[in-house]
Amino acid sequence: MRAQTGNWLIVEGLTDESPRRQGEIVGVEHADGSPPFWVRWLDDDHTSLVFPGPDARVEAHPVHAAVGRER
Repeated sequence: MRAQTGNWLIVEGLTDESPRRQGEIVGVEHADGSPPFWVRWLDDDHTSLVFPGPDARVEAHPVHAAVGRER
């Protein structure tokens, strides 16, 4: 997984109790774009250092709430 500042990190919820999270990548720790990433989350405007897992992906633009996994 590679990213650059301005990309979006999408973390899919693995259960119905853990919803999808979306955040803007505001910083990368490594010149090659590999994790971890500094992410500003849309749901609470909190910035955190993230080591993405297998349920995460990087997008060039934000994913709208209506797009994504069907329930």
